[in-house]
Amino acid sequence: MVQYNFKKMTVVPNGKDFIDIILSRTQRQTPTVVHKGYAISRLRQFYMRKVKYTQQNFHEKLSTIIDEFPRLDDIHPFYGDLLHVLYNKDHFKLALGQINSARTLIGKISKDYVAALGRMCTVIKRIGPSLAYLEQIRQHMARLPSIDPNTRTVLICGYPNVGKTSFINKITRADVDVQPYAFTTKSLFVGHTDYKYLRYQVIDTPGILDRPFEDRNIIEMCSITALAHLRAAVLFFLDISGSCGYNIAQQASLFHSIKSLFMNKPLIIVCNKTDLQPLEGISEEDKKLVAEMKNEAMKTVIGQGGEATNDEGQGKAPCIPQAVLEAKSNQAAEKEKRSTERDLENENGGAGVYSSSLKKHYILANDEWKEDVMPEILHGYNVCDFVDPDIFHRLKELEREEGLRHEEQGDDDFETDALKLTPEEQRMLSEIRKKRSKFIQQHRIKKSTAESRPIVPRKFDKDREFTTKRMGRQLTKLGIDPTMAINRARSRSVSRGRKRERSVDGGDTDGGDAMDMDVDVPNKKQRMLSRSRSRSRSRSRSRPPIEVVPGEGYKDSSQKAKAIKKAKKSNMMRNKNARRGEADRVIPTLKPKHLFSGKRSIGKTQRR
Repeated sequence: MVQYNFKKMTVVPNGKDFIDIILSRTQRQTPTVVHKGYAISRLRQFYMRKVKYTQQNFHEKLSTIIDEFPRLDDIHPFYGDLLHVLYNKDHFKLALGQINSARTLIGKISKDYVAALGRMCTVIKRIGPSLAYLEQIRQHMARLPSIDPNTRTVLICGYPNVGKTSFINKITRADVDVQPYAFTTKSLFVGHTDYKYLRYQVIDTPGILDRPFEDRNIIEMCSITALAHLRAAVLFFLDISGSCGYNIAQQASLFHSIKSLFMNKPLIIVCNKTDLQPLEGISEEDKKLVAEMKNEAMKTVIGQGGEATNDEGQGKAPCIPQAVLEAKSNQAAEKEKRSTERDLENENGGAGVYSSSLKKHYILANDEWKEDVMPEILHGYNVCDFVDPDIFHRLKELEREEGLRHEEQGDDDFETDALKLTPEEQRMLSEIRKKRSKFIQQHRIKKSTAESRPIVPRKFDKDREFTTKRMGRQLTKLGIDPTMAINRARSRSVSRGRKRERSVDGGDTDGGDAMDMDVDVPNKKQRMLSRSRSRSRSRSRSRPPIEVVPGEGYKDSSQKAKAIKKAKKSNMMRNKNARRGEADRVIPTLKPKHLFSGKRSIGKTQRR
């Protein structure tokens, strides 16, 4: 995962373009017309708005520049030293410091808003060189490769023109320019390669010359920075043919001068261009120098001060535990013995002839039972329902146990309030329960046929089944006096049918014709007559809503009417009819005449 991507940094405009961008945005986003009739407070507000808006735009733009440029103390040391090598970190910090000072100064100017816009532009003109310098740095940083300092990395280094770039072009998809002269590669190049399902980052560095540290140029310092800060496996390329312009002694001297950068890193000496000069054909002195470099490479891997050499490492036999060897042999034997379904298919006639059995993995007491055919129906019964061989015996036991419980608890159904009922009362109770279950069934049938609506007996009792007369007959049939039940039903219907009425003089008229409102009157004319009598009775007049009652807190009826009107307005009803309301966006005229009437002829322009 690449952590540093400098290609997304915002472009830094120069001083003149910076001022044009901010002032044009201020001109577009703020009012531009001032009339001579405006009050002084309005004029002040006009200019204060322009000043504040300009200051905010300057602050945002400068803050973006400061935040997007990396802080050298916070980023990885590799990038910190690389930026110092390329641009000199003191100049870099100085330019950013000037931008930060300009941002603070513009904020102070906006507070003293007299002639503020001119002073802000002057500040931006003063930091013009810093803006131009930061833009050059941004463009150069955008061209830097995206290097992840924390991933697996292979670093290639050596003298110029020893074959480093050709190597990275071979093992990665990078396409770096290759030329037969020194310092073709002037910066770091990155490629990626896969080895044993792992992704490696390969970095090609510019060539390094064997000379003092102070005399090295910027191109060489890029390689030194990468070697110093990146945790990577280092490939030191050695041109044994000398075609690069430097002999083996010079390359060995470079290796020993920078070997402190290789400590605690895997190091490999790569002898390149053996097609031009085989390794066996070089002189004894050169062979000795190459051997010394190999020994140093072994020391860097083992650690500083280690005495192991390349020959000792080659002569040491590998040590593998015996348990690991036995486990590997057992796995190999099992792999040879086990045959797959594809092997069985090929042995038994191929596809379409061989059919794999799904029962061979069943866990049974006897393997011969796996291929037995299990019937689904046996003696007219489903086999799956009678897996237990003692099912019939257990079923009989359950039925016998249930019968015994019914015999023991048979009389408990007729016990109420811890008192035992007589046989006659038990018979009546059973009749009542049967009747009740019948009513429940009828109610459920009616409910299902009434479009799933709850049933009110008076509304849906069209057959006049539920009347007091019928109730009286049923109670008489059961041997119960129905008088009290009928009177109770009538009193409830009277109280529900008509409220108590008051006469003109304030007396209650609750007697007399109250019994005429009997719900059991079968004749419709008689019921209408009783209703007309009740309506003809004098009733007290209702109080108008705007009449003031003592204690309500209103001065007069007009004040109460206004209060009621406001209360109704505050309680807005839902717009259930989807009508147009006050919150709708309405275009009163779809085609205004002055826009759709064509060209005007010579005449009045009063519509304009």
